[in-house]
Order: sequence, then C-alpha cells, then structure tokens
Amino acid sequence: EPDRVAEAVYDLKLDYAVITSVNRDELPDGGAFIFAETVRCIRAIRPSCLVELLVPDFCGNLESLDVVLRAKPDVLNHNVETVPRLYRTIQPWSNWDDSLAILRHAGEQGFVTKCGIITGLGETNEELFDAIRQVRETGCQILTVGQYLSPTPRHATVERAVSNEEFKQYEEFARELGFAAALCGSLVRSSYRAKWAYE
Repeated sequence: EPDRVAEAVYDLKLDYAVITSVNRDELPDGGAFIFAETVRCIRAIRPSCLVELLVPDFCGNLESLDVVLRAKPDVLNHNVETVPRLYRTIQPWSNWDDSLAILRHAGEQGFVTKCGIITGLGETNEELFDAIRQVRETGCQILTVGQYLSPTPRHATVERAVSNEEFKQYEEFARELGFAAALCGSLVRSSYRAKWAYE
C-alpha cells in the first residue's frame, strides 16, 4: 500500500499530500510502520511533495508515534474530534489525554502539529473554547473546527447547526491563543486548505 500511495502522488504530481487511514488497533504498532513507510516511499519518488499525516492515537503508545516521526512528516495531524465530556461517547476507542499526549509529544520533537474538532454534537461554547485552549497548550500550531454531519442513522445525531458567527468566534479565540493558523467554518475538515494552513 505505501508504494501504491506514493505512485498515486507521483502520477497526480501532487505538491502536498494528506495521508490517513482507518484505525489499525489490531496491529501491535497501530499501523505506525505503514504511515512511516508511506512517507519514505513518497519522498523516494516525489521528494518535492510535502506530506501531512493524520494519525490515530496509537492507543497511547508514544513509541509507535516515534516510528512515524522518524520518517519526518512535514505536519503531524491528530484530531481530538470533540470536547472532553463527550469523548467517551463519540470516540469510545480513544481518550482525551492520549490525544493531547500525541500532539504534545510530536510538538516537543519539533514537528508542526495540527488538530481538528467537530461541532454540533451537544457541546457548549464554553466547553469548545476550553477544548481549543487545551489543544493549544500542547503546542499545537494549526487548528480546524467544522460542523459535524451524521454520515448514517447509526452514527451520533447532529444536535445543532453552529452559526457562522460562532465559527468566527472560535477562529478569533484560536488566533488570540497563538495558533499560527485556524480554519473554522461549517464545511471545514481536517484537510481543508491544508497546504495554505501549513504555509
């Protein structure tokens, strides 16, 4: 798979690629080697391409994260997705502290870090502001905040549509906290204007 991804990046002549996957909790390293090998394969045939990795929390295993970081991605992205109170409901396979640890550890190693949050799941504005603050305290530099849209009836329901004014408030707050880039809006997702946010 890393070879095939690299070949696609080469064929498409990409200058910025965002690489992610489903959680691979069944693997001892959580899929860390596959992420790292994908970066190496891209660099081998398209060295000019910047690579952003959107990774899981590796079940809190920072040694697995180090496997990824040794491949030297240009951006290490990990989404907390929601506020601490709702974490176990929305992300039952993960936990808030592990997510923050991923961002903090990568930042301490000198990597550009990025994080995404989705809104409309029942959080209050106060909870969202606090979540943004906690993410920033890890040293995270890039933030995305977007509206949750339920993909199927089996998923969590949309509790409310967040207004454009609220998204502006989130963005202003994030910039006041010192994020280098903050992209907040109803259709914003993790990879939204990814190269622009990095530059």
